[in-house]
Parts: sequence; structure tokens; C-alpha cells
Amino acid sequence: MRLTEFEQLVRDEFGPERAQWIIGSQVLPQSGQTAAEAIESGVDPREVWQGLCDAFDVPEERRLGVDRPGF
Repeated sequence: MRLTEFEQLVRDEFGPERAQWIIGSQVLPQSGQTAAEAIESGVDPREVWQGLCDAFDVPEERRLGVDRPGF
């Protein structure tokens, strides 16, 4: 997963106002790092997204993101 895809998923799920705050402040239980720190240290953004989904109990049906025609 590309970083831009990860960021779009976070914006779609949590809203543009909260997305960057969540990325920068939510500590992921599996790594003990924030989402931003985990990505910076080389963790695949897909794993970070899954960690955020688990932390916030995002339902399975919303974990793939919003369907966008033409993409």
C-alpha cells in the first residue's frame, strides 16, 4: 500500500480534520509507536492501517475504503 492510499483511507474513515491528528498521536498496541512513527521506521502502511482499524474497531466492511468511480 502506498502512503497516499493509507492517508486517503484514514481521511475517509475519520474525516479530514481528525486524520492527521490520529496518524500523529494514536499509539498502536502492536508496536508501541504512533502510526506516523511506525511508517517512518519502515512498517508497511497496510499494517499500520490494520492497526488503526483494530484500535478504533473499524468494521471489516469499511476497511477497504470508499469506492471511487474511475479508480
